[in-house]
Amino acid sequence: MPRMNSSEARAQLSKLVDLAGKGESFVIAKVGTPLARLVPLGEPARKAKFKFDTMKGSVRIADDFDAPLPEDILAAFEGRDSG
Repeated sequence: MPRMNSSEARAQLSKLVDLAGKGESFVIAKVGTPLARLVPLGEPARKAKFKFDTMKGSVRIADDFDAPLPEDILAAFEGRDSG
């Protein structure tokens, strides 16, 4: 368990609280004497697991998705008249 002095803990309190929320613990000392322990209240917060194939079957890509754009659309992107 990492140990740090009270002034260092004070300066990094927000970061230490976030780390404790993820399951880490810390000992806080004053003049080298351990005085307190910062520990998580319960189970560490779990990250949501990414599920693959959640959109399977609902996305369709046309056969010509990479075909060149029509001249009038290209002209609109370039700011010129397609005429």
